[in-house]
Amino acid sequence: MKRFTVRATTTPEYHRWWSKRINDNILEPREECVRSIEEHLQVVPSELDIIKQDFEKKSSELGKKIEQLEEEKMRLGLDVDIHKMEAEKLRKGKNNVEEDLDSLKMDYKKLRLSIRTACLEARVKEIERSLHLCRSRNSMNELRASLSKIEELKEKIGELEDALQNSELRVELLERRNE
Repeated sequence: MKRFTVRATTTPEYHRWWSKRINDNILEPREECVRSIEEHLQVVPSELDIIKQDFEKKSSELGKKIEQLEEEKMRLGLDVDIHKMEAEKLRKGKNNVEEDLDSLKMDYKKLRLSIRTACLEARVKEIERSLHLCRSRNSMNELRASLSKIEELKEKIGELEDALQNSELRVELLERRNE
């Protein structure tokens, strides 16, 4: 028995032609318009669905923006609170400084008054010393004048006593002569 083997008798050129051949009766996907089955089966959304999707998208964007604004508001609120606290601290510090300044002014006035009083007291003491010295000088001058007058008077008394003795002696002499 003879066997008959069949082999492919197609040449490579035929094979290329066969693969490029287009049969209008068979739908084959073209490479330019190849779409997946999911895309073919996908339902085309209606206008309402598109508007709804746009609305949801804008709504989520606005929600995110609102969250950002609320966070910023919180931060700004904290900043405002911090600034208020700092302003209050500064106000209290200013009040304390003003009170200290007023106290220092009063102390300065008291110090000036006490210095003026001390200067006046020193001046009064100096004037009293000067007055005492003047009085001492005057009293010494008066004493000297008194002493010199006393000396003069003593001399006059001495002269008068001598004159009196002379007169008494004359009187005695005259009495003796008259006797």
